[in-house]
Amino acid sequence: MVKLISVCLLFFCNSAWAGGLPKSGTLLPEQVVVVVNKNDANSVAVGDYYLSARNIPKKNLIIVDIPLNTATLSEEQFKPLREQIYTNLGDEIQVIVMAWTKPFAVRCNSITSAITLGYESKLCENHCGAGVKNPYFNSISRNPHKDFNIRLSILLPSDSLELAKSVIDRGVISGFKLNQATGYFLKTSDDLRSKPREVFFPKDLTRIDSKKLFLRTIKTDSIKNKKDIMFYFTGMVSVPHLDTLNFMPGAVADHLTSGGGVLQEGGQMSILKWLEAGATGSYGAVYEPCNYWQKFPNPAVMLSHYLVGETLIESYWKSVFWPAQGVFVGEPLAAPYYVEPNFVDLNPVSPAEHVNE
Repeated sequence: MVKLISVCLLFFCNSAWAGGLPKSGTLLPEQVVVVVNKNDANSVAVGDYYLSARNIPKKNLIIVDIPLNTATLSEEQFKPLREQIYTNLGDEIQVIVMAWTKPFAVRCNSITSAITLGYESKLCENHCGAGVKNPYFNSISRNPHKDFNIRLSILLPSDSLELAKSVIDRGVISGFKLNQATGYFLKTSDDLRSKPREVFFPKDLTRIDSKKLFLRTIKTDSIKNKKDIMFYFTGMVSVPHLDTLNFMPGAVADHLTSGGGVLQEGGQMSILKWLEAGATGSYGAVYEPCNYWQKFPNPAVMLSHYLVGETLIESYWKSVFWPAQGVFVGEPLAAPYYVEPNFVDLNPVSPAEHVNE
């Protein structure tokens, strides 16, 4: 049975990191590989742009051959793809960036989970069953390959070159200046999609002055005309008023629903809409997961790692307990709360305590 995390431990106790872990840090460009599909001109262009924007060595480019417009891979198609990628990874590699929109799934698994953790066939027999625990969940690890023998993966959607470049630029810009921002956590009227994560929302009107961050937990179905959004977590089939919002560089946003990770031609709002609205990263289910909170990002865990300077991909991956059915999208190296190692923060945010089975 899952034990709930205390609000204090989740967010704002001022204890030090367990084991003396440094309070901030970041991934290096040479720890990232970029995978492109040679049959997709946009994929190749986005990959090239990302290598340049993040100064990733050109030797860290992997070119694969996937039939164009393949949304879902079979297990037989996926196996050689994963083998090709992993054959080209050095020990230093921590992150795999796939520069495409399709494929986003391997049968009922997301492609990001299948690439990182391996394909999980049992969920396709019982998609509403429990998943396999993410060993990286809420860990203090800064080296997932060494500690857990995994590489973190994410999609950098490429259907629109303009959008892809914008997402990349947001991630890069997030590292330059920390601005005043607000996190929004919505308790909506859609109880099935909203209530699973509400216990992990912060107390309303919480301020974290050292991070220039204000947190709002409010009972409403949507927000509009907000211009300083760093976090937006909600539960709805579709989120209105996105065109009235302004997201800060490095912003993370997602909506708990059954098919947000179906990036194109799905029956619900795609998480690509968050990127189009200005977010830098998002997450959504590619196949009906049922409404376990464990299958979606835990906002408390995500914040506790992001606010101490970890990257978007580290923080997001650490926040999902059972990630097999969910796909991560965005710019992985965004780190708006990163500070130089010699910076002393007198008001640190401690990491969330493990949620134990």
